[in-house]
Amino acid sequence: MEQAMIHGGVVRRLWPADLPAFRDHLLRLDAQSRYDRYAMAVNDDFLTRYAERCFGIDDVIYGYYVDGVLRGAGELRSVGNNIIGGSVEAAFSVEKEWRRRGVGTELMSRIVRAARNRRADALYMTCLASNVAMQALARKFSADLHFETDDSTGKLVARAPDAATVWGEFADNATSFATAMLDLQTRVFSLQQRRVA
Repeated sequence: MEQAMIHGGVVRRLWPADLPAFRDHLLRLDAQSRYDRYAMAVNDDFLTRYAERCFGIDDVIYGYYVDGVLRGAGELRSVGNNIIGGSVEAAFSVEKEWRRRGVGTELMSRIVRAARNRRADALYMTCLASNVAMQALARKFSADLHFETDDSTGKLVARAPDAATVWGEFADNATSFATAMLDLQTRVFSLQQRRVA
């Protein structure tokens, strides 16, 4: 699968070189978006520390870039100690101006595929009961939603991977990695040029 083009932007896998862009994306989230994403009020220091912990060996993050700026992200994390074969959790953040454009759906499709390829037995999405956009996204992917007093949890039972899903993620990752390295090279070159000037 090639990188998906959506409304002038591209969805691709994020790599450690994308940490500054991921952090900056989280810092641009408005107060309500932060509350919806983390189910509590969070400050810039919290988001900076969070971003620094997000690129571990088991972490899978996809991002939506527009003109070189990360505007949305979908994260896949292990619920237990290992992402392979266990339960996983998905989380999403899309900047307000970029919502309702299919970004969440595209990010979710990548997250579902990644969970499937890691033989996850279940994919969970937890959100506030007031976050109807996340609930709609979960329903779009046939999640079984359970509502508690303050939040709701969606559960998708992952199907087994097949050659198409494995190959699709492999090709997508290769393209995404090459793009991330070119972006990194551009940032380093630009920084060097500013130092010389």
